[in-house]
Amino acid sequence: MKVDILVAEVGSTTTKVNAFNFDINDNLLYLGRGEAITTVEDGDVTIGLEDAIEELKKSLNINELSWSNFYTSSSAAGGLRMSVHGLVKEMTVKAANEAALGAGAVVRMVTAGILSKFDLDNLIKLNPNIIILSGGVNYGEKKTVITNAKLISNTPLSSPIVYAGNITAADEVEYILKNANKKLYIVDNVYPSIDELNVEPAREIIQKVFEEHIVKAPGMKKIRDMVNQAILPTPGAVMKISSLLADEIGDLIVIDIGGATTDVHSITDGSPSIQQINISPEPHSKRTVEGDLGVFYNAENVIKIVDRKLFNKIGIEDVYSFKSKVKQIPQNKKQEKYYEILGKVAAKKAVERHAGKIRQLFGPTGRKNVAKGRDLTAIKYIIGTGGVLVRNSGAKRILESIKSDVTVNEIITKSKILPSQILFPPKDVNILIDNQYLFSSIGCLCDGYPEQSIKLAKESIGLKN
Repeated sequence: MKVDILVAEVGSTTTKVNAFNFDINDNLLYLGRGEAITTVEDGDVTIGLEDAIEELKKSLNINELSWSNFYTSSSAAGGLRMSVHGLVKEMTVKAANEAALGAGAVVRMVTAGILSKFDLDNLIKLNPNIIILSGGVNYGEKKTVITNAKLISNTPLSSPIVYAGNITAADEVEYILKNANKKLYIVDNVYPSIDELNVEPAREIIQKVFEEHIVKAPGMKKIRDMVNQAILPTPGAVMKISSLLADEIGDLIVIDIGGATTDVHSITDGSPSIQQINISPEPHSKRTVEGDLGVFYNAENVIKIVDRKLFNKIGIEDVYSFKSKVKQIPQNKKQEKYYEILGKVAAKKAVERHAGKIRQLFGPTGRKNVAKGRDLTAIKYIIGTGGVLVRNSGAKRILESIKSDVTVNEIITKSKILPSQILFPPKDVNILIDNQYLFSSIGCLCDGYPEQSIKLAKESIGLKN
């Protein structure tokens, strides 16, 4: 059998492949999926890919499988490890961080101001896949970013550097880094003026540089030779389809609970009433990744914040002993319930970190409410994806935990405001599940087939086209 498109996702825990065909109206039809354990530890990720293709053949009840087009996303080999360096934490540093995370990176180091010797030692030890260097609004302060460029130029690091800072410092930064034989990419300033974010140019170049890194995962170069376009970081693929879908159906948040991390993507400008009191700018599309909130590799971190009575209710007395026997994919109802408990805690904590807050400030005229950070109160849809949610019959119960107990009006009128009120999605939000587990695969198809991608995404979450 020959299919039109095969899309693979090489994840940190599992590798899956999805097959698609075009119908007579040029729509993409989902045919089926195969899934297997990722084989980084075996020294070749293509082993897991071949196992997943074998599972796909079984699900399609065929003996042979070929394809016309092949696309891939990946978060294997630890994903895209980055460091971010800017001037002011709440301004250029925050903007550069947003660009990195939105592109699908795992940000392992963030600094503000001139790099200290301690910072440089840590940077060399980290050896990031990409360094993003920012600092200063356009035509503003440039000493810091130039000094940091000089300091980085004297390190033995060969990491590519993305410069996204003050345009008046760009020529000097380029001269310094290129003379030191550093690979440099110059893009528009991520923070061109006060309270203005411009993260998309940096995101695009980061995703291009990602492919240079991902082929270093064992066996990944073989996959690179098979694909029709650049290999995308899996979170970046999810962001692509999330943004495209939000244009069609409205503000949304996508939660991906994985074995190693929990990713949160939100596409929203927030509620107009909250915008009026928000004191920090936020991008239209935002991603955060919680590297300590995985339910397999990082399950121990989540277990620490779970009420033990919840485990006891499902017959688990010694949770650590039980954990040691649980596979990446649940094998029975008790394991599924165990993952539901972990998933609920991971989702709530991840969205709590992603969301902004209402804070109460006291001044000469009395108490005043201000908002700071991501406003999720205008969200219309919460969409769950990732193996934990797709495979769990309690997926909607997991996502129910992140709904707010109050409305925007109650917050603004102060009738139910609490100190540091978190701006969770509203209590009347719609909860949907990526039932066919397609979001990351569809994200790989967005650029070439945008209309077909939207239709596929809506079908997977149960919305009519």
